[in-house]
Amino acid sequence: MSEEDHWEREFDHRWANAAEHKEPSARARMLAARWKDNPPGPVPFRGDPEPVAPRRSSWVSTAVVLCCVAAVILLLGYAQTRGLR
Repeated sequence: MSEEDHWEREFDHRWANAAEHKEPSARARMLAARWKDNPPGPVPFRGDPEPVAPRRSSWVSTAVVLCCVAAVILLLGYAQTRGLR
């Protein structure tokens, strides 16, 4: 007997799909019970996102990177003239 035949004997998909009554999932039952007494309020399809802190402009980031590169170059030049390695 192949694995597929075993699975079909274990659980007949056609029989399950042909069922007249399909029981809702546990989450659906829980939400239905909760919303029965206290229904949720209306929610927009896509709510407004949370406010985001403004990003620094790109030139500030570029200036910081260039200053760091210049500092490393100067530090390496200073170390080379002093004979430090």
